[in-house]
Amino acid sequence: MTELFPQASKVFTVSELTRSIRGTLEAKFGAVWVQGEISNYKLHPSGHQYFTLKDQRAQISCVIWRDTMASPRQPLVDGAQVQIYGTVTVFESQGKYQLRVEILQPRGVGMLQAKFEALKRKLEAEGLFAPERKRPLPKFPRRIGIVTSPTGAAIRDMLNVLRRRAPWLQILINPVRVQGTGAAQEIAVAIPELVLPNKAFASVDLIVVTRGGGSIEDLWEFNEEIVARAIFHSTVPIVSAVGHEIDFTICDFVADLRAPTPSAAAELIVPDIIDLQRRIDSCARALGRQLMNRLRDAQQRLDHARETLQRCLGHKIESYKRSLLHITRALQACSPARELMMRRNRFADLRWRLVACPPRLLENARHRFQRIEGILRVLGPDATLRRGYSITMNERGKIIRTITAVRPKMKIRTRVSDGEFGSETL
Repeated sequence: MTELFPQASKVFTVSELTRSIRGTLEAKFGAVWVQGEISNYKLHPSGHQYFTLKDQRAQISCVIWRDTMASPRQPLVDGAQVQIYGTVTVFESQGKYQLRVEILQPRGVGMLQAKFEALKRKLEAEGLFAPERKRPLPKFPRRIGIVTSPTGAAIRDMLNVLRRRAPWLQILINPVRVQGTGAAQEIAVAIPELVLPNKAFASVDLIVVTRGGGSIEDLWEFNEEIVARAIFHSTVPIVSAVGHEIDFTICDFVADLRAPTPSAAAELIVPDIIDLQRRIDSCARALGRQLMNRLRDAQQRLDHARETLQRCLGHKIESYKRSLLHITRALQACSPARELMMRRNRFADLRWRLVACPPRLLENARHRFQRIEGILRVLGPDATLRRGYSITMNERGKIIRTITAVRPKMKIRTRVSDGEFGSETL
């Protein structure tokens, strides 16, 4: 016999059942894109927005929390056709499901472009695009890493430019897919692999993330949040060279430098060897001119010194000649024997003075010093200090003789008979 009222295995409360339904819906659907017509739009005083999104057969409640997204360019009105990106959830207090809106755009705008703008606003608010965190690129990198497809045109263009401009450069390519499902994860993993050195290769000075041009769908892997955060957390400067000049990706805003094309990136990250050679030649010529000018100045100073010395020697020689002529004339005017006797006596006197005078002069000097030492012992500063006097000086050691030379809070030193001590004026 069939039981009219089967025994339930568990009796739920309303809250438990509603919470279970909410968990099932959120796990099943998660974030979805929905399009329809706005009706019953209300702007709450708190800043939250409520409306119903409907089509010809169904409707769903929607809510935009105040801090979830920026205000749309055009105010929301009933009857507007829109596309919404949000999360399916359950409003438990009323027991109805609703859509929590994260992105809202007029119907017809590309969904990828809307996701791009939403992620851009989010990362910009977190500071990932801040100019002050951008790091300068090394002027003369020795090793660079390139994250790109090894078979694409971008790597060929870059290698051609790099080999021409910087033949000394060591290039390490970390091959990844640049398009399709899973490419973003490969790019995000390849960046830290180049940052951290290992046994296979040393650390690089710079990393370039690059690929050729394409549509927004082709370049989308470089708009993924995982790639942006890998660039942000890199300790090595990163250059983004994705697509053509008109293409912009999230990588361009996070990277330390955005290059319009892969070839332009190669020109921006390394100097041209030809330009370097020209600069070296120019510096060599300037150095040569400086050396020649200094050598010319030194030669002129040497010539001037030589001329000055020659003039001085000439004057000395002329003076010696005049003295010799005067002596010759004097000798001629005097008797040779008498003059010889006078010279002999003069030489003898000079000899005696040279032999006898130094000891006497030393003894006289010693007596004078001893007398002066005695006077100083009686009248000198040390004797005065021993009698109980003192000498006061300022910080520079200058003796303070009058009260006008003293200022309040002035550091002074006082010398007494057995030393010095410091103090401060009131």
